[in-house]
Amino acid sequence: MIKKKVLNPDRIRRIHGGFSFVPHRFLSQGFLSSLQQKEILLYLLLVLASDRHGLSFYSYDTICSLLQMNLDQYINARNGLIDKDLIAFDGTVFQVLELPATPVLSPTTLQVDSKPTKQPVSIARLVDRSLKRMTP
Repeated sequence: MIKKKVLNPDRIRRIHGGFSFVPHRFLSQGFLSSLQQKEILLYLLLVLASDRHGLSFYSYDTICSLLQMNLDQYINARNGLIDKDLIAFDGTVFQVLELPATPVLSPTTLQVDSKPTKQPVSIARLVDRSLKRMTP
């Protein structure tokens, strides 16, 4: 039998307000949208498998089988969740952490989010518009 210990005692998950496995701010404050599909799947599995301290110890074989992922996909998803400060992992035990203050965005997320929604306007055009507004 595996002996579990809390990996980060300062970040034990607690349910605040209504009862939920995943806090509502996971959705409303952009944590969900900051994750890739495989990261979402792994995070959900770890939430469902964890105890009241957020601890679980599913092996990568079991996780890959349950989520229909290959080893590389699992490693990328696990490392992504660690980088985004959502889980801790010591090689055997996972801990789903209390959500950080804001989502940690990966470089690929930042590139997707920073796409302009309108055509870019040249600086010369902006200056020209500004000068036209200032003239009587």
